[in-house]
Amino acid sequence: MHRSRVYALLIDAPEAEAARAAEFWSAALGVGTRSHPAEPQFVGLHEALPGLVTAIQAVDDAPRYHLDIETDDVAAETARLVGLGATEVSQWLECRILRAPGGHLLCVLPVESPPEVFDAQARTWP
Repeated sequence: MHRSRVYALLIDAPEAEAARAAEFWSAALGVGTRSHPAEPQFVGLHEALPGLVTAIQAVDDAPRYHLDIETDDVAAETARLVGLGATEVSQWLECRILRAPGGHLLCVLPVESPPEVFDAQARTWP
């Protein structure tokens, strides 16, 4: 058995537009932004969706939205989603990038939330 939950909604913007996208979404949603020097490709939108990390991600691709699903077993969660019809596209560090039916991207990553949040909100899968 393993557990997983939706961890984040990412607004992917082409690298050249990411700063402007962060300014727009921050103003549109009435929230502040947060950056972290270790991960400059992300600009967090603080409390945009309470209980869910929301951020702008600079990408070298077309604009889109994607979900991050955190799990205590990346291989098992990836296999579960592939069994439901997703296809694995690539891997980045420990994150598996999948394409769901309909074409949307999603990422499966190790637990990022504080343990008490993950324990309280994660679903258990056989």
